[in-house]
Amino acid sequence: MEAREVLAAAGFPGGAELLALGENAVFAADGLVVKVGRDAARHPELLERAGREVAVARWLAASGVPAVRAAEEGARQVEGHPVTVWHRLPEAVRPAEPRDLAPLLTAVHALPAPEDFALPRRELLGGVERWLRLAGDAIDPADAAYLRERRDGFAAAAAALVPHLPPGPIHGDALARNVHVGADGPVLVDLETFSCDLREHDLVVLALSRDRYGLAADAYEAFTEAYGWDVREWDGCGVLRGARETASCAWVAQHAPVNGAALAEFRRRVASLRDGDPSVRWYPF
Repeated sequence: MEAREVLAAAGFPGGAELLALGENAVFAADGLVVKVGRDAARHPELLERAGREVAVARWLAASGVPAVRAAEEGARQVEGHPVTVWHRLPEAVRPAEPRDLAPLLTAVHALPAPEDFALPRRELLGGVERWLRLAGDAIDPADAAYLRERRDGFAAAAAALVPHLPPGPIHGDALARNVHVGADGPVLVDLETFSCDLREHDLVVLALSRDRYGLAADAYEAFTEAYGWDVREWDGCGVLRGARETASCAWVAQHAPVNGAALAEFRRRVASLRDGDPSVRWYPF
């Protein structure tokens, strides 16, 4: 079923604006934001994740952390799809920058684990199999096998890491695009990857952005200065970076069957990993 049909079945018929299409289809409708997930019959874990995202929003509100707020108490299952409803944020006063992320992560990293629900481990590589299956025959089977082998290797290496920071709650996808800067300052958005794991997961994201996605060195330095530490000083940085690169390749692969640009970007990324060339520029998708 198409996402707009699910949206209509959820009580938001016609006129909705598509804001984003990735793991979820995100719409602006009736002054709210509605997220429609993939078919829960095929991906049962997504309904649980949607409900947990709403619980995270309530917990952050109670903890005083600036973040997007849910407009309903939990997740709905509509025509087999998870649906969550959110208050729409006011217009941004400017684009978010990496430095805006630092105080938000500092606030999250200061929190103990929530008491009334459990945060999972950050299964960074957990979606690899699902994304590769969604890619199907659109990608070279040898590339899929290569990414599965990398996944297994980095999963084992990550399990053996000794952290520099005390583990605890993390955002899980700590990028400037997941920050909205309104008149009252920066707030966190996209809370579905919140986890309880190594805090370094949140910091490696921007280190990889600097190395692979063209994030300017001064923007990265502004972030590390505001946060107070550069994860690249940690011996385990390369392991978490490699795991995230593997996951990022597989994530793009899921769009390859219907999007030629995604297929080209997938091939670029896999080739750079096979060649062991960390200087090849990757492009956000």
